[in-house]
Amino acid sequence: MKLLVTGGAGFIGSNFIRWILSHKRDVQLINLDKLTYAGNPENLRDLESDPRYRFIQGDVADPAAVEMALKGCEAVVHFAAETHVDRSIVNASDFLRTNIQGTHTLLEAARRAESRRFIHISTDEVYGSLREGEATEQSPICPNSPYAASKAAADHLARAYHVTYGLPAVVVRGSNNFGPYQFPEKFLSLLITNALGDEPLPIYGDGKYVREWIFVEDFCEGIARVLERGEPGEVYNIGSGDRRVNLDVVAAILQKMGKPSTLIRHVTDRLGHDRRYAISSNKLRKLGWAPRHSFELALEETIRWYRSHEGWWRPLKKKAQCAS
Repeated sequence: MKLLVTGGAGFIGSNFIRWILSHKRDVQLINLDKLTYAGNPENLRDLESDPRYRFIQGDVADPAAVEMALKGCEAVVHFAAETHVDRSIVNASDFLRTNIQGTHTLLEAARRAESRRFIHISTDEVYGSLREGEATEQSPICPNSPYAASKAAADHLARAYHVTYGLPAVVVRGSNNFGPYQFPEKFLSLLITNALGDEPLPIYGDGKYVREWIFVEDFCEGIARVLERGEPGEVYNIGSGDRRVNLDVVAAILQKMGKPSTLIRHVTDRLGHDRRYAISSNKLRKLGWAPRHSFELALEETIRWYRSHEGWWRPLKKKAQCAS
């Protein structure tokens, strides 16, 4: 199979490419990535000599670039997106262009190419904040940030292209991912890298927000299962069921790293901050998938990775500050 991955130089995309190339020997893979501030060629530098892998720098919202990258590909896994909520609150324009227009451009190209599979990667944030229980794939969509709204719009586009044109599109909604190669502006990677430098760990508001955490390798395996067995036109949640209060996550990081709680700094809360996310992954579990990593062991593995890859993340922290 020849597979197009968009946004493959980012955090989850690069981990997915690694997973596919290590588990599926018969796959040829094209990686289309614009290389914005969060796209990093170093994430996949060691794969450049693999004859099954090819990188193309290009914008997912550019029809010519997309058409060239898609040529000969049988399936698409679409990660390319602007994803940082805080940045969407400051300026949503890039999120609308990439997440909505870019998805539309890719859907159009895939429709014309008669792609046999289109996996659109979305987020649990489209469900909004849940006071209790967990969101299923049939739960109402209620996005509360410009980022989440842009992803919800893209989800609806993917479904519409299935219903209207018969494109075999599937939507995946994931919970909070963590692991190696995560850009150090996201919650968990920011806390770990700040702790390594004995810098303050910023916590929004009272710190009692609840998120569902999944190790990125488990998420990638879930996407691969959807690629193989997911039903066109359907939505699949991919989460661990492990939901934790932010303050408890911070405490676990500090304990495992041997750092003092005095590093914690409560900062002004985010506008429109969703209180609690929780999703049911029972639909995907019926296809034989289940997460393999506990939060505790995956957190330890992630901390070890950042400890041993300081040369990877320190330049990116400077890059993030310049991009802010």
